[in-house]
Amino acid sequence: MGRVTKAEPLRRRSALRVGAGLTAGLTAALATGCASAERTPTPAPTASPARSARPARAAPGPHRFPGQPAQIDHGPRTAPRVALTFHGQGDPAIAYALLKEAERAHAHVTVLAVGTWLDEHPAVARRVLDGGHDLGNHTLHHRDINAMSEAEASAEITGCAQRIRRLTGSIGTWFRPSRAQSASPLVARLAQRAGYPHVLSYDVDSLDFTSPGASAVVDTVASAVRPGSVVSLHFGYQDTVAALPALLDHLDRRGLSAVTCTELLS
Repeated sequence: MGRVTKAEPLRRRSALRVGAGLTAGLTAALATGCASAERTPTPAPTASPARSARPARAAPGPHRFPGQPAQIDHGPRTAPRVALTFHGQGDPAIAYALLKEAERAHAHVTVLAVGTWLDEHPAVARRVLDGGHDLGNHTLHHRDINAMSEAEASAEITGCAQRIRRLTGSIGTWFRPSRAQSASPLVARLAQRAGYPHVLSYDVDSLDFTSPGASAVVDTVASAVRPGSVVSLHFGYQDTVAALPALLDHLDRRGLSAVTCTELLS
């Protein structure tokens, strides 16, 4: 064994002090790191945009049909197709029931929605499009648009168009005047100015809004409908829900397909 000098214990003590200092420093650094980690919150995941903010599919815009008049009340009489059109307002549960029944029969319809109704039930717009149906404009408040001033009538048309655009990405495919089968010349011009090349009228009135009973609704339509017809119906009436299966069966027996107005005229 070598000889231990007086300086060696001193070196050992110095080494121990240095080691202890390093250990303390490392411990302090770890503690500081942990505390820093505790003080720094984990960033929250970025929230995805709300699903309801994005339309499931963009609504087609208005179509121009060369050779068709500014106001259309029926399509070609040579093809075995008819268009069932629904004025959109009332209890949305009835609207959903009617759409479901139409889809069960592989039928497509055209919905002319009231703007304030879309304000109250915005999901209806997407439901209509997801079913492959047409969605159009039936004014903002559903008042007698032909009796309004130019400014009032314009606001009714553009107000509803803005709501449809906000919900679907377009102003919709059609415009139909409220509380009138046909638009006045002024209203027709305002509709064109708003972006609708044609006003959609109809040649068969189901009179379902009078609540005559389901069988009366079927009889009224069946007695007047023919190839190319555009039929006026309404959401919001239980008679219409009850009548639709029998009406669709009647059309099928006659070899008539229920299609959207866009399909009818294409």
